[in-house]
This record gives sequence, C-alpha cells and structure tokens, in this order.
Amino acid sequence: MKKWLSIFAAMAMVVSSVGCAGNGAAKVAVETKEEAPAAEAPKAEEAAPAEKTKIKFAVQADSTPALETLISTFNSSQDKYTVEIVEFTNDSGQMHDQLITSLSSGSSEYDVMSLDVVWAGEFAAAGYIEALDMLMDEAGFKAEDFNAGSMASGNYQGKQYTLPYFPDLGLLYFRTDIVSKEDAAKLEGGAYTYDDLYAMAGKYAGQGGTETGYVFQSKQYEGLTCNVAEFTGGYKDVKAGLEAMQKFVTSKAVPKDILNYDEGATHTSFTEGKSVFARNWPYQYGVIKGEESKVKPEQVAIAPLPKGDVVGGWLLSMNKKSANAEGAWEFMKFIAGEEGQKINSTKGGYLPGVNKLLADEEIKASNELFKFPGFQKALQATVARPVSGEYAKATDAVQVNVHKYLSGSQDIDTTVKAVEEALK
Repeated sequence: MKKWLSIFAAMAMVVSSVGCAGNGAAKVAVETKEEAPAAEAPKAEEAAPAEKTKIKFAVQADSTPALETLISTFNSSQDKYTVEIVEFTNDSGQMHDQLITSLSSGSSEYDVMSLDVVWAGEFAAAGYIEALDMLMDEAGFKAEDFNAGSMASGNYQGKQYTLPYFPDLGLLYFRTDIVSKEDAAKLEGGAYTYDDLYAMAGKYAGQGGTETGYVFQSKQYEGLTCNVAEFTGGYKDVKAGLEAMQKFVTSKAVPKDILNYDEGATHTSFTEGKSVFARNWPYQYGVIKGEESKVKPEQVAIAPLPKGDVVGGWLLSMNKKSANAEGAWEFMKFIAGEEGQKINSTKGGYLPGVNKLLADEEIKASNELFKFPGFQKALQATVARPVSGEYAKATDAVQVNVHKYLSGSQDIDTTVKAVEEALK
C-alpha cells in the first residue's frame, strides 16, 4: 500500500510541475477542458532469443554436399548450439602443421577437429585432445559399435580419444575372369591365408594375358607401413608377417621391381591387365571404371585381406582447451552417430564408421563397392597402423628397417627388434 501511495504522490508532483512550467500541451488540455487519455500500461519487454553458442569445427575441404548437409541438419535441430566450419586444405601435412601451431599455443580456437587416423596418438600424447571414455559411457556409445580399425587408431594408452568421421581401408582386388569360382568364394569369404594367396598368385600368374600374380605397396614410404600392418595383423605378429612379405617379394609371382611399387604403380599394373591380384584402396575401383582401363568392372571382385584391412580415413576429436565442451560433444555425438554417418555416406559417398549401417539399404545403394560381399566383409575386419605419440618417427623406423629386410640387406631378427622398438 505504501508503495502505491508513493507512486501516486510522485505522479502528482509530475503533473504539478508540468502545469507550473506553462507547457503548451498542458495548456491546450486546460483550455479545451479535454481529459488526457489514460497512459497505457507499459508492455512487458519481450525476451530476446538467447544467442546460440558457436562451435567451431576444423575440417578438411569437402567437394561433396555431405559436410554442408551435416552442419545444416545439426544446426536446424539446435536451440543452444550452432556449428561453424573452419575449412582447411586437403593437404593433410599442411593441415597437421596448422593444427599443431594452434594447439601448442593452448588455443581454444577450434572445438571439434577432424584428424587423419595417424595423428591421434601424437595429439593425445601432447595433451591436445580430450579423452572420451566417460562421455561415451554416458551416451551409451560402445567401442564395438564402431569401425574397429578407426577406434583402435584413436585409442592411446588405454583411453579412447576419437570417434570415426569416415574410414578408408585396404582391399584385395582380383580378376574374376581368371580366378576359379572355388578360389573366388574363399577370397570373398575371407577364408584364406597369405600362404593361400601366395599359392594362387603363382597359380594364376600369366593367365588371361597377365604378367604377374600379385602387386602391393612395398616402396619405402607410408604405404609400406600400411602393408606391414596388414601382413602382421595390426603388428600383433611382426616376425611371421614380415617373413610372409619377403616370401612374396622374392618370388616370381610379383614384378621384379616390386620394392618400388606405390599405389599408382599398383593400380596401373592391375588396370592394364598385367596382374591378377592387387592390394589397394577403394579409389582403385574408380580407376577400373575409367575409359582407359583395359580391365572392366565386370571382370573384378573384392576380398578382405587375410589378417585384416588397414584403416585410413579421418577421425573426430575434441580440443581439450575448448570453452564449449558440452556443445562440442553434442556435435560429435551427432556426426559420429547413425544419423550423421548416414548423411555422410549417402550425400558424400563416404564409408560409415558405425557397423550397424553396413546393412543400411540407402547406404548400400549410394556406393557401388557395397555390391561386393568381400568389401562388406573387409569393413568389419579393419586394423590400425601404430598408435604412437611420435608417429612420424615410428613409421619412419618401420619403413626403413622393413625395406632393408625385404631388399636382403638386413636380417629378420634385427628388423623385428627395430620394428617392435618403434612401436613402443
């Protein structure tokens, strides 16, 4: 009551002061004896919509509609967060260096980052990215629900630091017009060993106008590290794997200059009809479909490799210095989850990192490789390259020592010791 009396008194003082001042408007009101309209009650101020928290996603350039669709779909579903793309070059080395420069300064410039599969150990060891184990538990994410090789690539010292963005993987291509149906069935089902492949390479070499049985990457570069991962089952049995590699290298089933073979030499040999079997990445199928290929798609099938197919591709990580960790995780859950992975696959042609989606009909229809039973089998049997805090040194040691061994200038025991030391 006292409050209202005070307000009324104040209003009376205002009216009084206006009249004493001889204000024109007040004067007119007196002269015309018209009552001034009652003042409208002030409207409650409408609450302005809260500004969304901005999440910055550092990611390599994408020439497909996938990335744009992922971002727009997430943003339209949110009332708290909005994702902004920070697009990098497709030069992975340059992107690596730019990220390191930012993160080493303690910057929170990026919240979520895509990482090449071989960077995760380095970034985790340096303390740049956040461990996700507790967040995954709360979200109901289980490691076994995702691509095995991708998850292994982001597991450092027992902690999970990444989720799959999209995997890539090594594959075995073979000529169905040369290989028998019985052998083809073994290959596609993954029911064969490297000894079996060695025997088949020797058996079919020279048939159908070919020159050699098997080609793969054994030049001293990153491709060699990948092939060692496959021959050793993810570096689980180094000695047996290296001996199997040397068996091929020293045989007549491979080209004489096999120790100089990279991906380009491999796909050239296969598409020119010179080899029966070729280990390479999914891109080779696109080369086979090209007009210049002498080998046509209907003459080719795909199989998983005997001890697992090494993973390439990209991972998702969270900046440990992110000021928006909650929003960053919401975005990561979306992009690594079923909805995000399906968008990435159907809009961009990328392989899904969620195992359940391998049976999704829309995804299978969006990528021709899914028509091969052996391809689907390969996706479920992936392995990782070494996960190391100093990956560049580790892979260099593997390449140098294994190449020496394969070329005959270093013995097996010295090589195994050097490789195992590099893995530590």
